[in-house]
Amino acid sequence: MNIIISNSSNEPIYEQISKQIKNLIFNGELSEGELLPSIRSLAKELKISVITTKKAYERLEGEGFIDTVPGKGSYIAGQNKEILREKRIKVIEEKLMEAVEASKVINLSLEDLKEILEVLYKNQ
Repeated sequence: MNIIISNSSNEPIYEQISKQIKNLIFNGELSEGELLPSIRSLAKELKISVITTKKAYERLEGEGFIDTVPGKGSYIAGQNKEILREKRIKVIEEKLMEAVEASKVINLSLEDLKEILEVLYKNQ
């Protein structure tokens, strides 16, 4: 599992970890029942605190992405792909709402906003 921590990011390290693991799940790189590295081994690999790694795993478990079995480890939870997709769409909608609100503050037209989105979408 390849997780990259950015020290220059404003995002807390535990959020960077949980977000990257979610992306690996969404992209099918981690599948149901797959064992994640132990909290200690991931912390050692990333050269971060065990507490930070634990917080990331707790967050993932709380959101239903992983299941933890005491003494055995943490596994990718079985989830319906459609539910995962819906969760992702909800996040996109929230971010787009922020963009809409910001565009209204500067009186940016809907057409200009659509054009910006289209350019960004095509250039990715």
